[in-house]
Amino acid sequence: MKLLSVNVGKPRPNPWKGLSATGIDKRPVEGPVAVAAPGPKGTGAVGLAGDRVYDVKHHGGPDQAVYAYAREDLDGWEAELGRPLANGVFGENLTTAGLDVNGALIGERWRVGPDVVLEVSCPRIPCATFQGRLERDGWIGRFTEAALPGAYLRVIEPGDIRAGDPVDIVHRPDHEATVALVFRAVTREPGLLPRLPTVEALPEELRDLARRRTTA
Repeated sequence: MKLLSVNVGKPRPNPWKGLSATGIDKRPVEGPVAVAAPGPKGTGAVGLAGDRVYDVKHHGGPDQAVYAYAREDLDGWEAELGRPLANGVFGENLTTAGLDVNGALIGERWRVGPDVVLEVSCPRIPCATFQGRLERDGWIGRFTEAALPGAYLRVIEPGDIRAGDPVDIVHRPDHEATVALVFRAVTREPGLLPRLPTVEALPEELRDLARRRTTA
């Protein structure tokens, strides 16, 4: 298991949400990239040096510090979409190889390179910017149907990472709530919601959502 690339965004216009810019256009970078826990949500800060988000209401902050997507899943989408998908095209900071990102447990911890430890926090929820970036009508629905969302991660131990770094799973919690299961629960399978409030590493806003929808 390793990083194929570390991807950092450049600001681009965002006509799909009416915002001044988007950071979804991420490209692989050479050399080490510093990783550290960002400040609170709402500032635009994320975990990788040189990167940021512009939809500060919905993105960024400690629970969405780093976004990872598996190259194997990108390859599957390439075949379906009939066009090449470069590393970073989904807006991911980390493009991985050999790692079951969607099968990762919430609260699972990865050591990336010699120093950095990241913790799986929640799935990515697709938005209008993502659909516009892919230039594919109905993309949000298709992405949701596939339930291959990729994982947001918290920064537990900071440091530098670079393409080629190994990824080792150093902790797996004692529950069955994977990234894919949480995604399915909050999108199309509400019957799974009762399983979420006890998952301590899940962001509190998602646990609250699960409680409210379960008791409604």
